[in-house]
Amino acid sequence: MMIFFRFALFLSFWVLLFQPSASGQTLKKALGDSQGQPIVIKSNSLEFDHQRKMVTFSGNVDARREDWTIQCQKMIVYYGEKAKESNQKDSMKIEKIIAKGDVKITRSSGGLASAEEATYYWDEERVVLTGKPVVQQGDDLVEGTIVTLFLKENRSLVEGSGDTRVRAVISPRSEKR
Repeated sequence: MMIFFRFALFLSFWVLLFQPSASGQTLKKALGDSQGQPIVIKSNSLEFDHQRKMVTFSGNVDARREDWTIQCQKMIVYYGEKAKESNQKDSMKIEKIIAKGDVKITRSSGGLASAEEATYYWDEERVVLTGKPVVQQGDDLVEGTIVTLFLKENRSLVEGSGDTRVRAVISPRSEKR
């Protein structure tokens, strides 16, 4: 029973990776809400394609916010036009973000997710990790072929395929804290 409880707590980390931080902001707010903290994205190059409504950051991409860091080789931000309000200037609305190539997502509160690709579907509040996805919290980890985080529903799904099965490693902890 204790192992099941610890495993359930560990799996909840997946959702916590993108769920509200101590400041109560979700990844959605962190990435685009004008009320939230800014994101600083550094890369070797940036291409803005207004016709295709996308911004591509290439080469050693490092996206940082106070509570998380995303590092990858390429990040593509797809956007649309936000509905204009009477007192606002034109603004963009993020639709989807794709991080590719040695993706590492680190939270300041602990935990690391890695994959070859991570896709965040903005309106659905869904993150899909593919390409050998692994999520670690301390000595615990879980991996599969596809990891999907359903942020609105506070749940996650880890899938295997073919001969690749889902694998979880849960390390024993002492009862003393």
